[in-house]
Amino acid sequence: MKTLSKTASCLVLPIVMLTGCGSSPQAASKEPPKETGPASLARRAAGPDSGVVLACPGRIEGRSEAIEVGAGADGVVKAVYVQEGQEVRKGQTLAEIDCSDLWGTYKSANSDVDTLRQVRTRLIRGSREEERRMAAQKTVAARSVLERARLHLERMKGLYEKQDIAKASVDDAHRDYDVSEANLRGAVQHEQLVNAPPLPEEIAKADSEIAAGESRIRVIAEKMQKCQVRAPIDGTILRLLLRKGESFSMITPRPLFTIADLSVRRVRAEVDERDVLKVRTGQKVVIFSEARPDFKVGGVVERLASAMGRKKILTGDPSEKADVDVLEAMIDLEQNTNHLPVGMRVVVQFLR
Repeated sequence: MKTLSKTASCLVLPIVMLTGCGSSPQAASKEPPKETGPASLARRAAGPDSGVVLACPGRIEGRSEAIEVGAGADGVVKAVYVQEGQEVRKGQTLAEIDCSDLWGTYKSANSDVDTLRQVRTRLIRGSREEERRMAAQKTVAARSVLERARLHLERMKGLYEKQDIAKASVDDAHRDYDVSEANLRGAVQHEQLVNAPPLPEEIAKADSEIAAGESRIRVIAEKMQKCQVRAPIDGTILRLLLRKGESFSMITPRPLFTIADLSVRRVRAEVDERDVLKVRTGQKVVIFSEARPDFKVGGVVERLASAMGRKKILTGDPSEKADVDVLEAMIDLEQNTNHLPVGMRVVVQFLR
């Protein structure tokens, strides 16, 4: 009996030992996987009593986002007037596209409009002074001829009453008088026409032709203005992407410059959709770089985006998911950080 009990205990012991070895990997499989990336590193570095609600990646920006500046016309880059890192003012000419063909068209259009203006001036002024005097002299002459024809007709009538002349002579005198009278009316009407002002329809036509010419000039001038690449804001040239002699096309446009307002620094952070309800406007944050975790800068959430968007700030971690929705948060920094380069990746810790 003793031999049987010892044998049974020896059989049970291995079974128990096997059961313990099997639970070990099962317990290990239930352990949560360790998080990676700058956000998880920030959570672990902060500790449970640090007051950090969440951490997320961000990038340093200027007062404005980086703006890509292009031209409004096709052509070859004729000149570039700025360099990378140069501060520019709004409206300053940055570069110029070669639009020499438009210059000849512009001068021709101006010449045409000048001609139309002279035609209108001539129309308003009317006939020349010499023409006016000639018309008045013709009227005086026609009136004198009519007076002479009237006297001749009266004399012929008197002679006819005395039966000294035939009736045909009186008829000839009537004819001469009628012709002289018609000539006088024609001379008077010609004088009135010479002195008359232009018709409203003629002035309206001249005005419309001038307006059409001026409109054409404006269109050409606007096209020429598009050949001038001007700064849309006060800022700093971040990148110069096209050089003198390179071509620019509106069909496949690419920027000539990248410009941003770097008078102050801000941070654009991307909050994961799982943590959106933990963030609010006016919330305090702490910002640092993975390269220098000891250098920390305080800030305040100035604005939250109104809609979710796709993730743009990538940390470079192979395990990081890029196809997630995030909420952008704009953060104002509490101290001067103009020495920080634009585009630098940082970690943003949101405090309670």
